[in-house]
Amino acid sequence: MFQSAAIKLTAWYIAIIMALSIGCSIALYDTSRGDIIHNNNRRLPISVNQYLTPDDLQSLRTLRDKQLNADLNHLKGRLISFNILVLLVGGGISYMLARRTLEPIEESLEAQKRFTSDASHELRTPLTAMQAEIEVALRDPKLTKSQASELLQSNLEEVAKLRALSEGLLSLARNSDKPVINTPISSKEALNEALARLEKTAQAKDITVKNSGKDMTLRADHHTLVELLVILIDNAIKYSPKGSNIEISSTAQNKMGKISVTDKGIGIKAVDLPHIFERFYRADTSRSKANAEGYGLGLAIAKKIADTLNGSIEVKSAPGKGSTFTISIPIA
Repeated sequence: MFQSAAIKLTAWYIAIIMALSIGCSIALYDTSRGDIIHNNNRRLPISVNQYLTPDDLQSLRTLRDKQLNADLNHLKGRLISFNILVLLVGGGISYMLARRTLEPIEESLEAQKRFTSDASHELRTPLTAMQAEIEVALRDPKLTKSQASELLQSNLEEVAKLRALSEGLLSLARNSDKPVINTPISSKEALNEALARLEKTAQAKDITVKNSGKDMTLRADHHTLVELLVILIDNAIKYSPKGSNIEISSTAQNKMGKISVTDKGIGIKAVDLPHIFERFYRADTSRSKANAEGYGLGLAIAKKIADTLNGSIEVKSAPGKGSTFTISIPIA
């Protein structure tokens, strides 16, 4: 589809270029033709004419007419060659420009297709599990109360997964569309609120979160910044071993407040780093070993939030050495 669109767009570009080139060539030919004819029709000086016979003058006129035709043909040939060159060079450049113009649209459409496919797959998995369990239970005439209770408990777990997935998708949509009003807020207050939300999660894995660094006044939306910090800290807890430490530091640099979350977890391979902010992306050979629950939406949401706050997010990591996620938010 995009190849066909690129060819059509190239044809339009070439048509515009050739219309301009041919128009300029025609105008140049008319102007040059007039000058050539004018020069050809100039009379010979009287001092020359008195030495020429009528036959000589006729031969001279014939020669000048031939020279005029030769000059005009030469001019036509040069202009035709120029237009052919414009067609070839312009065609190549037009095709490159057409491909570059359509590339963002193609990437966006491809990302949308991947997103739809991944979301359908992730939604279908828990639904299939629930359907299979219910069908087996309904076919069992000796189903006991205890077995029914286990079935309901299992279905509740699948429902919880569906709810987490739907909330993640809605969060992505909200962060893409809703305007954010940034006001001066304290980075310390935002961090404390995020840590309070995750206190029980950290205690469940006996993880200690150390918060160091100076308080900064950032220009951001309080709720949105807290959500971003919750995602990063929760991600660090999720992939950290039990009994380990997580360090949070904050510094000011170039009118940007930088907050870093460092864990001692399993780390991320270099091949996976360029993709970890993509929706539904989860590394197969490193992060997945932690058997952490999730759908690969957290970091995608974090990236969206950072963008809405006029900030950025980056990661440094190596397998077996942990990871450091750093967000940069404008200082008020």
